[in-house]
Amino acid sequence: VAAHFAAGGAANGYMPRTAYVLFMLFFVIALPVLMVFITWRSLERPGARINLPNRDYWLAPERRAQTITAIRAGVLQFSEMLLGFLCYAHWLVVRANRVQPARLDETWFLGGLLVFFAAVMLWALSFLRTFRRTG
Repeated sequence: VAAHFAAGGAANGYMPRTAYVLFMLFFVIALPVLMVFITWRSLERPGARINLPNRDYWLAPERRAQTITAIRAGVLQFSEMLLGFLCYAHWLVVRANRVQPARLDETWFLGGLLVFFAAVMLWALSFLRTFRRTG
């Protein structure tokens, strides 16, 4: 299976099909799950170092639980976007392997990457807006 592609979309790296499937399953599932798990577990620690705008306000005892919930929701949203992009990239690799020689459609890849980056920027702005100081 062509698993790596050079500029221009030509395949330049291959691996056995089973290895590719296992790699993609691990990468697509484990990366987002680990991101959520590690972040959520880290936030459970009482002395967790959390860097936020208006940190003292949002981590005050009366707002800390709500803040932690908002951070966890944000990390979950980000990991869902990452999962979507990784599945999209896998779909492109599958499509690339349907032609001989294998060739990745760079236009589709770059378009998907652009959409992903735009979504991440919107997510980041929304996430930061959540922690504006009110009042």
